[in-house]
Amino acid sequence: MKHLLLFVFSLASLIGFSQTSITATIPYQGYDETQAFLGQGEYQIFMDTTDGVLDKPVILVDGFDPGDTRDIAGMYSSLDYDATNIADQLRAEGFDVVLLNFPTYTRASDNIEVNGGVDYIQRNAMVLVELINQINSQKTGSQELVVVGPSMGGLISRYALRYMEQNSLTHETRLFVSWDTPHKGANIPMNLQYLMNYFAEGINGGNADLQATVASTLGSPASKEMLIDQYSAHLQNGSTYLQDSNILLPTGATNFRDAFQAEIDAMGFPQQTRNISIANGSSNGTMIGTPGMEILNHTFDLSDVAQDTTMDIILHFTPPANQTIEVTRATIINTTLGFPVTVDDFGASSQSFSYTDGLDSAPGGKYDLQDFLGNVQGNAVVTELLANLQQSEFCFIPMLSAMAIDNENDWYASFDSNTQNTPFDAYFLPTVNEDHVTPTTANVAFALDEIRVGVVAVSQNNFDTLFQLKSNPVVTELVILNKQHIPLIDVSIYAITGQQVVHKSVVNSGGQFNLPIELSNGVYFLKVTVDGAVYMKKFIVKK
Repeated sequence: MKHLLLFVFSLASLIGFSQTSITATIPYQGYDETQAFLGQGEYQIFMDTTDGVLDKPVILVDGFDPGDTRDIAGMYSSLDYDATNIADQLRAEGFDVVLLNFPTYTRASDNIEVNGGVDYIQRNAMVLVELINQINSQKTGSQELVVVGPSMGGLISRYALRYMEQNSLTHETRLFVSWDTPHKGANIPMNLQYLMNYFAEGINGGNADLQATVASTLGSPASKEMLIDQYSAHLQNGSTYLQDSNILLPTGATNFRDAFQAEIDAMGFPQQTRNISIANGSSNGTMIGTPGMEILNHTFDLSDVAQDTTMDIILHFTPPANQTIEVTRATIINTTLGFPVTVDDFGASSQSFSYTDGLDSAPGGKYDLQDFLGNVQGNAVVTELLANLQQSEFCFIPMLSAMAIDNENDWYASFDSNTQNTPFDAYFLPTVNEDHVTPTTANVAFALDEIRVGVVAVSQNNFDTLFQLKSNPVVTELVILNKQHIPLIDVSIYAITGQQVVHKSVVNSGGQFNLPIELSNGVYFLKVTVDGAVYMKKFIVKK
């Protein structure tokens, strides 16, 4: 009967708990709102596959997601890498994975539909505060939480943890993992921002579907808080799409960008946690394309919309330092009269600061215009545009932003720990630019090592009550003597860094367990699991 119950419990833990709605208890009033509102979210607990007890929670917080295209199942699958999955690995090691998503929902107080995945970062942070409180009240034991924030999820996590510290709320969190998070802002090419908004607002009086797309992406509260340069800050007074030629330098959304950055800078980082960063941008200054490069020069046939009509579109990345170039040009031409007549002509320019080239080609976590425009369905011009791009990748999260460096104003600078101040206790940077929040063998190993540290260092049961090491230090074989007849044990060995270096089931032979090892000299932690109980012991390898 016991084995049947364990089987049923293990099956339930593999599937995970059902999704649960969660509402913040702390309201937040946005910059353009007249009152405060409670945020909403949904979460799911995926229990570990060892003992099925909620005792080592790792919370993963979703990032920027207009329209909730990445639900909880999508969040879980986004952790796939090298034919495995980070969540699966953690659960196999006894960690419980909790995924927090921000769906689209209708707010009961005013019947307004809220696009949760792009709502105010602060309001979503209050949802995370509530989840942290609930998980801490539900968990068994005294293990502290790990909170992982990919992309904007890192800003939500950072804000929530620091808010709790500043307001005497106990978060019981030992590790905060920031994963390619825009601590100093994010970037979407201005050429695309201007063009999308022109399609939405400028052609034939505007297009309602595209207006909704722009509003839910570039015009969302989260975008306006994060984007270093945002199209609406450059518009002429009274116009919804024409550029003010006097505002060409990078400028964030009015009343959003500067206010948010000032607020989160003043809060700082959590003080009661170990804070680590994973960046997907190159550490050595490798660029993504080149500043000012032409990425599109194409003539589109619009005859299906208007007879004898074409549209020429030319797009450029933002320019080299101290230069001004036209980044967007869209010209509609009609030849019905036998000669070309310009029906409409739209242009917008960008200028770069004297101390740095434009952001589009800077070292950073990459994004692809193909992916960004993937939400624009059924638009023939957009489809043709994507097919004719000369360069589709751009810098989305500058490396310096992911590292939260505030004493360097050149976005193209290589990382130098001796001169550039990062607030993180540890970090991982690749030498090449990677796709934004992409898990790799190297950065996952870094994250898992950090997550394991603090668990292996906590003694859960007294090793000596059941076992004894025949010798310590150890040379080439670990011999575990047992004081009771135990036929089989599960043995894991961790390096002092927390990296698991051995994991094996060992059979009793003559009253002892013999485990040959090939380990370098140093200090290690031995974890023995018997019927779900864990016994810890520190030992030394000395040859």
